[in-house]
Order: sequence, then structure tokens, then C-alpha cells
Amino acid sequence: MRPTIARVALPVPLDKQFDYLIPPHLFPIIGGRVSVPFGRQTLVGVVTALVNHSEFSEQQLKSIKQVLDSQPVWPEKLYQLLHWCSQFYQYPLGDTLLNAMPSALRKGKEADFAALVEWRLTAAGRDQLMVGFGRAVKQAKVMHMLESGPVAHQTFIDEEIGSAVLKTLVEKGWIESIENKPVVRDWSKDVEADVDKPKLNTEQAVAIATVNSSQGFGCFLLEGVTGSGKTEVYLNLIKPVLEKGQQALVLVPEIGLTPQTINRFKKRFNVPVEVIHSGLNETERLNSWLCARDKAAGIVIGTRSALLTPFADLGIIIVDEEHDTSYKQQDSLRYHARDVAVMRANKEQIPIVLGSATPALETLHNALVGKYHHLVLSNRAGSAVPTTNKVLNIKGAYLESGLSAALIAEMRKHLQAGNQVMLFLNRRGFSPALMCHECGWIAECKRCDAYYTYHQNSNEIRCHHCGSQQPIIHQCQGCGSTHLVTVGVGTEQLENQLAELFPEFKTIRIDRDSTRRKGSLESALTSIRNGEYQILIGTQMLAKGHHFPDVTLVALLDVDGSLYSSDFRASERLAQLFIQVAGRAGRASKPGEVVLQTHHPEHSLLQALLTKSYRHFADTALQERKLAMLPPFSFLTMFRAESNHSEQVESFLRQVRHTLEAHPLFDEFCMVLGPTPAPLAKRAGKYRWQLLLQAQNRSTMQKLLASAKPAIQILPDAKKVRWTLDIEPQDLS
Repeated sequence: MRPTIARVALPVPLDKQFDYLIPPHLFPIIGGRVSVPFGRQTLVGVVTALVNHSEFSEQQLKSIKQVLDSQPVWPEKLYQLLHWCSQFYQYPLGDTLLNAMPSALRKGKEADFAALVEWRLTAAGRDQLMVGFGRAVKQAKVMHMLESGPVAHQTFIDEEIGSAVLKTLVEKGWIESIENKPVVRDWSKDVEADVDKPKLNTEQAVAIATVNSSQGFGCFLLEGVTGSGKTEVYLNLIKPVLEKGQQALVLVPEIGLTPQTINRFKKRFNVPVEVIHSGLNETERLNSWLCARDKAAGIVIGTRSALLTPFADLGIIIVDEEHDTSYKQQDSLRYHARDVAVMRANKEQIPIVLGSATPALETLHNALVGKYHHLVLSNRAGSAVPTTNKVLNIKGAYLESGLSAALIAEMRKHLQAGNQVMLFLNRRGFSPALMCHECGWIAECKRCDAYYTYHQNSNEIRCHHCGSQQPIIHQCQGCGSTHLVTVGVGTEQLENQLAELFPEFKTIRIDRDSTRRKGSLESALTSIRNGEYQILIGTQMLAKGHHFPDVTLVALLDVDGSLYSSDFRASERLAQLFIQVAGRAGRASKPGEVVLQTHHPEHSLLQALLTKSYRHFADTALQERKLAMLPPFSFLTMFRAESNHSEQVESFLRQVRHTLEAHPLFDEFCMVLGPTPAPLAKRAGKYRWQLLLQAQNRSTMQKLLASAKPAIQILPDAKKVRWTLDIEPQDLS
């Protein structure tokens, strides 16, 4: 009997699916998209079941408007994984499924390759390059961009070059447009390019042989010191997978790491390499997604969202820098890409490799108890030697924009030897606060419990929490004085100071402000590798995975804030950051040096990092976590709630606490902490409170949440506040 009703998951914040009548001329499929009426609007949803019965009468049901797919959007195993994500992270199924699609499919567009428009020079255009373009600056810019090969149309839009400029060049006969569609081809023959490969050391060879000898699912932690050749291990593991005609997925934490990773993989393999991350436009994202699904791509490299891409025949998953907090989604479906990647590898019955110089304590614990296979690379690859570490005590010292005299002298020594220097300061802007010298008033965001950051380059003050900004204030709003001073140091101020101290050396700043435009980070990193800049200033985005052979000195300017944080993970983050930043120094044959400025040189964490290893720190931290029954020895869930009224939020979370504690599944191994105001108690005009649920057993936590959630949803204050659940949170702020 032909089903008459389709059960559809829609992108609405409700833990339910909706029944729709199937018109005789339409044939929906499970896992395929349909267009349906919902209230006054039309939504795209995913069919989860085809049935003949509904709890509602046929007169009450609306009909499907359109069937959008003739085949399921995801393969069966990935579809099951998405259902698991919805249940595990306590997030509505409709939102989970739609989150896992490219935005073009969410809008109801066809799941087919879209032509990418590219521009290239004509023969007349190449001749014109010799002649020049006079005062036509934008035309010259376009022509020089096309000099080395075709460029996507979107790139010119990102560069703010209007269609009028392109039209003029077409009319002159200097450029022409071409349409490209990805081509599906067999790439399983002769997968490796003819390039010089580094000689493997014993530890690398053992790691590769161990993974290759495993059958089906296996999770491997590849713990290798920075510069130990983890990428070379990845390349050797991927080769046999490609030769079997299977595909590989490589996850990296940041968009900034994708260009260098892509180049390394493209040089090594004669297979199509696709990239998936948030920096792509709608068409590029859909094409990359389809290339993976239809086997037009052999390797997919991407950030956390690439994990939920369908593959025709996935053979291995690699998660590089697995400890990185960027793998945890902080809004909507709050999944951890590393943990979901392990679950995906299990469902696909393929190996997964988690690589890091500083493994997350949860991952290390799983390896130590035998849940994961533990592979270690303890030596730097090639001729690279370990760095020497030094601590600078800056108690009472005069600082020039955060720089001590001893550090300035050290920098001069390295720069005059023809090397590069990297300074790490995780605070963008010119200054983190603007204060009145007369009365002490500080410019504060009206919508958040936070101070405005002063940005000198744009001459404005900005809140880094809610994004509000306004022109620079010239008069104190407390006493009317015009004597306003900056407090603290940001990357902009450091850049200005270095230009004065070292006018003979070029400085480059890499942070979110300086790399907003598409391609700007990639070109900055290329300039650094080409030796165009001698002093590099960076926030966290410069600390991860980059290879700068000429950097011989790395300095961390301000780490004291992390030593006394309320977050139990702060010491782990600092240890990882120190090792990762230190790993940027001395990566080639030149010896590297790491300098750490602090007011607390005697601190036990700093001493452990300077004199011992990350592993020593990790073993000590795991013992402390065990005594305190903190993750990985217990499991946390964070209830966050916000509203315009603080009392409302507190009242709701108190009701949640009573609901949880009165539940039959709440046992002596469960504990509720709070409710308490969030560390940033007010953000974007909303008052924020949080409640922490702790359980010793993951399955107990899941059963308790699944059972208690319907009761929480009907609490008196549940509809008066905006509340969310964060399973196994990484950030407690």
C-alpha cells in the first residue's frame, strides 16, 4: 500500500516532527528534502518516515508542495549519525539535519553542480599588460590578478571590484569569462606525484604501520612534539586509502591552516583536493559538498563543518590539532567535531587518527586507559632541534607597550642575525580600555558587563562581546575631563611601538581585524614565508600549525591572566598554547628560543612547562582532575539562560534545578551547581545565568536529560527566557 503521509523534520526549535499528506503525483523519499507549508511561510524539511497513520485527521493535515530530491541527501550511515547527534546533544532533529546541509540546499536549490564563473586574460589582454594602464588603477588591479591564471568571479566581488570594471575590460577585449563545472573522474591509478619525500624516522614508520595494519574501526592518538612530522605520517596513511579508490577527510581547526595543508597535499597527490569551510560562498560550498558525495574529490580538507559532508566511499578520517577549542561549536547544534568524528569513523568502520603535540586531557585519558591506540613521535623531524625556553620576570620592570628591555635586546640580537621574530599577544585592538586620568571613569559597553576596546586604526571603540561600536570619545562622561588615557596593550599598539623601536625591520600584524577580507590571511602568510616581514605579531590564529622556517625567537607577552582563571580548563589551555606557540620557533635547522614574560615566574605551571614537558603537566593535571571528579572523570552539561530581567532567568534555572533533583534518575553520583550569574553576567542587553549538571556516567546523564527535558520545556518560566543546553561544554563563560 502506498504511504499517504510523510513525517517531516523542519528547521524549527521544537523537539517534534510534522505530518503532511502526500499528493498522488508526488513521491517523497526518506532522507530527501521536501517543500511544505508551515503557518504562513513555506519551509524546506527532511522526510524522516513514510506512514499511513497520523494522530491528526486527514482534514487537519496540509499537503506537501514539492519534492526536491530523488535520492537521500546523506548516505544511510551519515543519516544515522545525524540522528545520534540530535539525541546526544539534545538538539531538535529538524535543525540538526538542516545545519548539516550547504545553505543552497537549505534554500531549496537543486543538489547539482553549479557552474563557477571565472575570468581570464585574452591574448590582447596579455599584450596590454606590457603597455600599462595609466591612471586606471582598478583595471590594472584586475589585469595583474589574472596574470598568473583564471580567477573566480566571487574574488573580484570580495576585492570590491564592481561589475562595471569587468564590463569595461570585456568591451576592450582584454578579458573573457569561462564557466567551469567539476568533473567526476577515476583517480585511483597513480595517486602519488613524483616528488622528493622526506625519509621517515623509526617512530613515524611504526605509527604508519600500526594504523595500516588495523582492520575496520580504530581510533589512534598520534602524540607528536611540534615539528615531529605528523603531516608526513598523515600523507603516508592516506596514500593506500586513495590507491584502494577510497576518500580521505582531513579536519583542521582554523581556515588559516587550510591553504598550507592544501598545498602540501596537492603537491603530494595526483587526486582532486576539495576544501570546505565557512569562508566559501554558497556556490563553492555546494560544489565541494557534491564533489565529496559523487567521488569527484579524493581528499576533502576542512574545518569542523566538513565532518558532516557525505562521501561516496570514505576510507580514513584525520583530525589535526585535535585539542583545539575551535572544534567545539558554540551555538545552534553544540557538537564537538572531534568526538563526532570518532563516532562517524565507528559507524563507517574506518580508522581515525587524532593528531596533536598537546592532546586534550580527555583524549589522553582515553589513550592511557586503552580506549584509543597511543602512538608517540618524541623527536623533531629532520635537522630541527628542540627550543630553549626562558622566563623573564617583569615585576617592577618598565614596559614599552608590553615589551621589557630584556626582550627588546633579545629581539634585536635575533633580527640582526637575519632571522624572524614572533610576538604573541592574544588581545586585538590598540588598548583593552579607555580611562579618564582625572576620575578613573572607564568607557564601558552599555549592553554588556565589559569595557570598550579602543581601535586606533579605525578611530573607534568597540565591544568584542556584542559587536557594538562608536566613534572615539574625547571627553570623560563622569567628570567632563578631556584627559583620557589608554590602559593595557593590544596588537595595534604593539605594532606601532615596534615600528618606532625597529624602523629598519618590517612588521606584520595577524589578527581578526587585519585578516577580515577573503584571501588576506593567505597572502600575509605567504609574505612571511618569503621573508618580506621580520617581526610577526599575532593572536591565537598565528599559534597553530604554521611552518615558518626563519622564526628563531617566539615571545609570549601576557600569560598571567590564565594562571588564575575561574575555569578549570584554563591551565590546560595555557599549557597547550605555550607548547603550540613555542613550536613555531626553530622548525628548520636554526635553533629556536622561547621567551615568556610574566609577573609570576615561580608559578608551578610555568615551571613545569619550562623545565619539563607537556606530558608531565598532563599527568599531574589528570591526577588533580581525578581528585576533584572533573572531566574526563565526570561529565558536565551546562544550562544557559538569558532574558531582559535577571530575576526571571534565576527563577527559571531554580525551577530546572528542582526538576532535575526530583527526577527518579537523579542519583547520588549526580550533582547540580548553581544557578549563578555567568562570568559575563550581561551581554548584548541580556542578563545571563547558568546551571551546571554533573554526573559520573555519560549514559546516566543522557537518560536524565532526555527524560527531564519535556518537563523543563513546560516550566512556568520556560517561555519567558531564552535557554540552551550545552552537552560537555568546553567554555564555562
